[in-house]
Amino acid sequence: MSERRRQLKLSFQTQSNNLSFANSTNSSLSNSTGATACPPISSRPSLPLPLPKLPVRPRNMLQQQEFLPDKARDKLRMCQSMQTTGKLQLSTDVVYDFTSEDLQDLGEIGRGGFGTVNKMIHRISNTVMAVKRIRSTVDEREQKQLLMDLEVVMKSNECPCIVQFYGALFKEGDCWICMELMDTSLDKFYKFIYERLNERIPECILGKITVATVKALNYLKEKLRIIHRDVKPSNILLDRRGNIKLCDFGISGQLVDSIARTRDAGCRPYMAPERIDPQRARGYDVRSDVWSLGITLMEVATGYFPYPKWNSVFEQLYQVVQGDPPRLSPNENGNHFTMDFVNFVNTCLIKEETQRPKYNKLLEHPFIRQAEEATIDVAAYISGVLDNMANNGVTPFTTNQP
Repeated sequence: MSERRRQLKLSFQTQSNNLSFANSTNSSLSNSTGATACPPISSRPSLPLPLPKLPVRPRNMLQQQEFLPDKARDKLRMCQSMQTTGKLQLSTDVVYDFTSEDLQDLGEIGRGGFGTVNKMIHRISNTVMAVKRIRSTVDEREQKQLLMDLEVVMKSNECPCIVQFYGALFKEGDCWICMELMDTSLDKFYKFIYERLNERIPECILGKITVATVKALNYLKEKLRIIHRDVKPSNILLDRRGNIKLCDFGISGQLVDSIARTRDAGCRPYMAPERIDPQRARGYDVRSDVWSLGITLMEVATGYFPYPKWNSVFEQLYQVVQGDPPRLSPNENGNHFTMDFVNFVNTCLIKEETQRPKYNKLLEHPFIRQAEEATIDVAAYISGVLDNMANNGVTPFTTNQP
């Protein structure tokens, strides 16, 4: 132990002597007149270390979308599918490259929460069309609905009972969807006939309207596995050529095991009991659209909505869910209807959805079969009413359609 202390003492003395020598040397150098002062030592520049960079694997667009929230992903899909220059397909053989500059605006024919619908003409082909202009500021729910609208219309051009899709483009953040222009909606059409002409729509015309609507709904279900969820007079369109077509698929629902889970889509006055009743949480299927079709036909046939005006959602809940369903009679509001038509409408309005028929049964109904076979000049009838509208200063479309 004493040897260890002696070694530490010697080490300490050596360090002290060295320090004293260094101090005296520095002092003599600084005080010497003949000595040259040492230049200051500049600090060394800090240089980045040449470390190799880790390789970055680029993600493709699909991988990028997986990391985006729903709202951003939907908007990205919209931007990808529509450019400032689009393809305008007017028929299987006629396709144009077009921009918004190729379209001349002829005025607004409709308006909704998403934006406006304008009548426009394609200058090169001289084709008149309806252009749905969707604002980029629509919220997430509206954007999702409108994307569904576009996707369905793009896939449904094979069905003659659905409005035809021509093309789409993207301008300044807004989406422009170009579609076939029809002349009026069934809502505007029937109200003019009843309120201004004081007439009734003939049952043979009602038959053609029914056939076209059921075929369109059946196409959506069988080919695209979609239920419309918003069947009503304003979503059935007519033109002078006698065409009757279904439109507006913005709230259409994909079938999940034939059951749609979303409960709050659609126009409430036309909703089936199973869609309004909060106790029924199992969802609904195409038979909810069958109910909406029955309400639509009863309204158009009689000239008035089959339920009294509701002052609250609770009144609607009580009448539709708790009350008896509307029933059409052979003599209703001054009209005389055949028993086949009465039976068809009342079958659509069976309250218990499990007993309500689906489209395959409806297409076999005697009323549908007779209407399909009947030779009726639908174009002449529609054109006559449209001419009367023009003579009375009534526009075929409104600027505030639902």
